[in-house]
Formats: sequence, structure tokens, C-alpha cells
Amino acid sequence: MATVDNIRNGLIDKILSIKNRDFLEALDKLISSSAAELDRVELTDEQKMMLEMSEQDLKKGNLISQEAMDKRNLEWLNAM
Repeated sequence: MATVDNIRNGLIDKILSIKNRDFLEALDKLISSSAAELDRVELTDEQKMMLEMSEQDLKKGNLISQEAMDKRNLEWLNAM
């Protein structure tokens, strides 16, 4: 599998060889719109509520270690 750097460098080489202005402008719009969409995530009301509940748990110290959570999950899976 190609690494991210290999893919990026391959794309750069291909872009450098393109002479068609319209194609390059369309590609620029595609890349720009994709990058903007990746930066912004819309959360549902339920997701916002869950995040607020998580913040409250943190403030109250209602925490569990990853090790304890893994153990609890294994016990739950084995009980099925």
C-alpha cells in the first residue's frame, strides 16, 4: 500500500503536467471544497447532549481507566 507521502507526491507530479486551465480550476475548487468540509462537523442535538454529559462526568470525577473498561467489556462479551 502506498504511503500518504507517495500518493501526495504522485498527485503533485500529475498536477504539474496538466496544461488545461479549466481542468486545473475545477480541481482547485474540488480540493478547496473538500478541505472546507473536513474542517467542520455538524453535531446532532443528541451528540451535543452526550458531550455535555461527558464534560459533567469529567468534572465530577466519574472516570474509569481503559484497562478497567476493557475488562468490563470482556466480561460483558463472555456473558453473551
